[in-house]
Amino acid sequence: MPALADLIEADRRIEHHVPWPRAVVAPKVWNLAVEQLANGRWSLLGLWGEPDKVHMALLDEALDIGVISLDCRGGRCPSVGQYHPPALRLERAAADLFGLAPQGLPDTRRWLDHGQWGVSHPLAAQPGAPAASASYRFLAAEGESLHQIAVGPVHAGIIEPGHFRFTAGGETVVRLEERLGYAHKGIEGLMAGASVDRAAGLAGRTSGDSTVAYSLAFARAVEAALGITPPPRAIWLRALMAELERLANHLGDIGAICNDAAFAIMHAHCGVLRERVLRAADAAFGHRLMRDRIVPGGTASDLSEAGASAIRSLVAEIRQRFPHLVELYDNTASLQDRTVATGRLTVELARQYAAGGYVGRASGRDFDARRSPGYAPYDQLAFDVPVLQEGDVNARVWIRVREVEQSLSLVEQILGRLPGGPIRVDIDTADNAALGPREGMALVEGFRGDILAWLRIGEGGWVERCHLRDPSWFQWPLLEAAVEGNIVADFPICNKSFNCSYSGHDL
Repeated sequence: MPALADLIEADRRIEHHVPWPRAVVAPKVWNLAVEQLANGRWSLLGLWGEPDKVHMALLDEALDIGVISLDCRGGRCPSVGQYHPPALRLERAAADLFGLAPQGLPDTRRWLDHGQWGVSHPLAAQPGAPAASASYRFLAAEGESLHQIAVGPVHAGIIEPGHFRFTAGGETVVRLEERLGYAHKGIEGLMAGASVDRAAGLAGRTSGDSTVAYSLAFARAVEAALGITPPPRAIWLRALMAELERLANHLGDIGAICNDAAFAIMHAHCGVLRERVLRAADAAFGHRLMRDRIVPGGTASDLSEAGASAIRSLVAEIRQRFPHLVELYDNTASLQDRTVATGRLTVELARQYAAGGYVGRASGRDFDARRSPGYAPYDQLAFDVPVLQEGDVNARVWIRVREVEQSLSLVEQILGRLPGGPIRVDIDTADNAALGPREGMALVEGFRGDILAWLRIGEGGWVERCHLRDPSWFQWPLLEAAVEGNIVADFPICNKSFNCSYSGHDL
C-alpha cells in the first residue's frame, strides 16, 4: 500500500494547497483510503462536503497529512461511515447541509437539521423546500426490565443544549444515545462569500471557550493559502494566548469534575485560579477570553510591560497554590472513589476515533498538534505531552493537571524569549486575486484537542468555502461508549471529564 503522500501525488493534485497536499481521486483510490481507515492504519482528521464533492483529511502511520476529494455525481458518494464509524456523524452533517447522499450510510437520520430551518440542504447548489419535521427515532435496546431516561436539551444549569437518552437496567446504563445540533449557528454558510476579516470573526465565535484556538487555526489557514508569514513577535504572542486559554479551561474543568463528585471546595479554589487567568488575559490583551486578538497576518493586540507583569504574577500565584489543590485531590479517598475506574475509555477506541486532547491522551493516544505536525514557536519550546493508559475520569483529571504544569512552563519560556518588532503584516487579498483560488489548511492544538481549519479563498479575495472541525466530533461518540456499564449517577462526572463542545460541534 503506498503512503498517503504517494497516493495523492499519483492523482489529480490541486495546486496552491498548503501546507498539506490535496488531490481529486478516483473512486477506487477513495475506497483504498477507506480501507486503510477501517484497518486502523490511518486516522480520520476530518470529512466535509461541498455541493458536488466530498473531502477527507487523513493522517497516516508516518504522521503525514493529506486531503483527498471525490467528485459526487448527482450528490451520491460511497459512505465512509459504513466501514469507519468515526465518519458517521460527519457524513450525516454533510447530508443535512449539502444534500449529499452517502451510499451505504448505516444511519440516515438527520443530524444537524431538526426540521426548523425553513429550508433543506441550505448549502447545496439548489437548496430545497423544508423537509417535513418528524420525531427522532432513538435506537432500541433489548433486555428485561429496561427503562429510558430522557435528559435535555434544556438543562438545569447555564449550559448549552443537547439531548441525552439513557437506557438503563436498574441504575446501570445499558446505552446512551446523544442528539445534538441544537446549537447550530450556520457558521459555514455565513462564511461563504464573506471577507477574510468577517470570516475570522466568525471563526473565533465557533466555540467560545476556544476562541483563541479557532482564531489561530483560521488565521494559519489563511496565511497558508496566501503564502504569508506573520512577524515573529506575533507568532510568540499567539502561543502565549493559547497557553493562557488552555490554563483557564483546564483549571475550570478540574474544579467542575470535582464539583460533580460533591467536592465543592476544589471547585471553589480552581474557580478562583481560573478567574485569575481571565483577569490576567484581560490586563494583557484587553479581553478576558482574548477574542478577536488573533487575526490573519498576526495579532490585533501587543503585550505591554504591565501586561507581562500581570501574567508573571499569575504564574507565580498558580505555582504556589495549585500543588496544594493537586495534593488535596490525590489524598481525598471519597473523591478518588468517584473518579478511579469510572467512565473508562479503551485505548483501542481512542485510537480508532483519533481522539484528541486529554480524552485521547488519558487513553494512550500520544498525539499533540503542537509537537506533530507542529508549528511555531512550539518547535523552539521545551514541553512534555503527558500520556496515561487507564482511560478513566481520574486519568482525564491527571492529564489536565500535568498540562497545567506544562502550560505554566511554556508561558514562562515565552515571556522570557518574546522577540520584539511588529505584531502584524497586512493581508491584502486583492493582491492575490490574480493568482486565482487559493486553498489553505491548519491543524492547531486547542485545550480539547486538535482543531482543523480548511478554506478556499476565491479570485475576488472572498472566502468561498471554510470548514472548521472541532475535536468534539470524535469525542462525543466516545462518551457514549465510556458511560456504558456505569451507574446513571456517574454520568455527570463522566460527561464533565470529557467536556465536549456543543457549539463547536454543531457549527
